[in-house]
Amino acid sequence: MAVGSATKLIHALHIIGKEYICVMRLHGDVETERIQEVCREFIGLIYQRPPIRSSVKRRLRVRQVYYLDVLEVERRNVLLRIGCESGTYIRKLCHDIGEVLGCGAHMRELRRTRSGPFTEENMVTLHDLKDAYVFWKEEGDETYIRRVLLPLEAGVQHLPKFFVRDSAVDAICHGADLAIPGIVRIEDGIERGDIVAILTLKGELVALGIASMNMEEIVREKRGVAVKTTRVIMSEGTYPKLWKSKKEKL
Repeated sequence: MAVGSATKLIHALHIIGKEYICVMRLHGDVETERIQEVCREFIGLIYQRPPIRSSVKRRLRVRQVYYLDVLEVERRNVLLRIGCESGTYIRKLCHDIGEVLGCGAHMRELRRTRSGPFTEENMVTLHDLKDAYVFWKEEGDETYIRRVLLPLEAGVQHLPKFFVRDSAVDAICHGADLAIPGIVRIEDGIERGDIVAILTLKGELVALGIASMNMEEIVREKRGVAVKTTRVIMSEGTYPKLWKSKKEKL
């Protein structure tokens, strides 16, 4: 893989859901039953305007909260578990809950516990990483470093996938779109506009793209572009070049 390939997966990770554990501090005393009742009102689609101190424009946005569990209430501190769409501002969510409760509230503590397929169970400390590196570098033992350094393919577990012929790989690495003849198999349920992963038959990540056809169209048609390539991950030349450029054809 080319240097910096991992950073190209950031967009694919941004679109997936997140989970947070949050301590919300109320500005007044409220009954636990009322807190639970109001929190349930924030499950589903919500409107949010990013706070003043944010890195994006302060325009009204719609975000989805998948679940919002009240884990514990201790006086004015409320422990919450929140599953939500990427881009949801938890401190704004706490503020809005406080507004509906009528007492006001702010976010006191926040910890992200899941980002798509990655959870706290997957985490390692910097000490773990250093030890794994030392075992590999000084003793030639790859066991530990393979546990702490995941392959790039782990970052696209959540995406629908296209598996392509070896003959199509290098063309895609040069930025070509994926045409139907290059596809060997696809996963079920792919729709137009989906962000998808393009992989080799060995399961190696080649590129990310946007599906320009749904599954039924791809099965029915014999030609046409099935995926518009947006981010190439694999280095050019990793697979043999089995295609000709326009200049070579001339």
